[in-house]
Amino acid sequence: MSGERVTVGGVSEKPRISTLGELRAAGYAAKGLREEMRENLLAALGAGRDPWPGMHGFEHTVVPQVERAIIAGHDIVLLGERGQGKTRLLRSLVGLLDEWTPVIAGSELGESPFEPIMAASIARAEAEGDSLGIEWRHRSERYVEKLSTPDTSVADMIGDVDPMRVAEGRRLGDPETIHYGLIPRANRGIVALNELPDLAERIQVALLNVMEERDVQIRGYVLRLPLDVLVVASANPEDYTNRGRIITPLKDRFGAEIRTHYPLEIDDEIAVIRQEAELSAQVPEVLLEILARFTRGLRESPAVNQAAGVSARFAIAGAETVAASARRRAAVRGTDGAVARLVDTESALDVLAGKIEFEPGEEGREAETLVHLLRIATAEAVREHFAGLDLGPLVDAFDGSLLITTGGSVTAREFLDSLPELEEPGLYDEIAERLGATSEGERAGAIELALEGLYLAQRLSKDTGDGQTVYG
Repeated sequence: MSGERVTVGGVSEKPRISTLGELRAAGYAAKGLREEMRENLLAALGAGRDPWPGMHGFEHTVVPQVERAIIAGHDIVLLGERGQGKTRLLRSLVGLLDEWTPVIAGSELGESPFEPIMAASIARAEAEGDSLGIEWRHRSERYVEKLSTPDTSVADMIGDVDPMRVAEGRRLGDPETIHYGLIPRANRGIVALNELPDLAERIQVALLNVMEERDVQIRGYVLRLPLDVLVVASANPEDYTNRGRIITPLKDRFGAEIRTHYPLEIDDEIAVIRQEAELSAQVPEVLLEILARFTRGLRESPAVNQAAGVSARFAIAGAETVAASARRRAAVRGTDGAVARLVDTESALDVLAGKIEFEPGEEGREAETLVHLLRIATAEAVREHFAGLDLGPLVDAFDGSLLITTGGSVTAREFLDSLPELEEPGLYDEIAERLGATSEGERAGAIELALEGLYLAQRLSKDTGDGQTVYG
């Protein structure tokens, strides 16, 4: 069968086999979903391939637990605050499925041609034998995601009697009158339930038999359908308790409860921002580092509601706003090349404030807290990159009358032209070299960061207002 596949744009061409007999002749081996995922995971690990692309910071904590759960064949629930990558991790499970899977042609539940489960499909298989028609389903079609909401019904998840089919003349007790819901239709695939505790209790109860006995109960019917599904879910830890909004029997059905977390290392935090942010201008690495440190500072601040968490989307939105500020400056001033500088981070504060939940006693101090933590993050980045560099000659250049102005509308060229000549002429080059700055915009950003570091160290003064910042 592998000889019939041709890779087109990263996706192999659909196999041409169209009957059960041809499938048998090709030596296709039928296997269950859990066995399929287990074998593909072990093959990837054995070959040194990363089965979890784009998952930064989970390599030594969350990922090994998920891999053990898959090898064990367990249903999985991920517990963590918002913006920790739970949904992304669930979606990456698709990569452990076979790229193409045969199903009975026209089957409502995507049944295996080797093991039909519906009465009509069983009858077809017996009547047609090896001429039974098959179709091929891509792995992307075998992943179903549902955002759990209080208005979700049993019919949505499991199914209900279809009155139109009854009106067509079928008996009410005929299983063919049933319109199947999301979970039966995901047979031989993965069902992901985001924010699981938000499901009403009656829906949670409806999941019990599906996850354990694998039978479906609809309007008094008990249909013994050996569904082959993997149920994975995400939830907030506070809600995922019997005191919260989850019923204990459903908790018991999940074989693996895995806690996620925010990136533990600053490099992982930066990697997430760089990977997810859609930047409209160049944003130097040091600015992403400042945003990452800023985000981590918020996660540790007693002024912020830590139960609500500080999502990775906070830093991602910050990076996008900083890039937009630089792009706007380039458009307004008619300059070529938009490169973000430290001054652009201030433009992000107003946009980001609404993404943070502060403690009740912090009312009125939100802006002050954000500015303070941004300064701390900037100071940490300055120490990291300029440690051991003597900036004294730059301080000495301020003779009491020298002022350097920057701001959201000041171009890199204007900023660089306003810099004084130093007794150490190579200092500006060394500052730029510390940050890997080569272009005009990058050099301006590096020197601007050095000036801010001197201000934070109380070696220079700074005045802000009307969109401008003046160092003196």
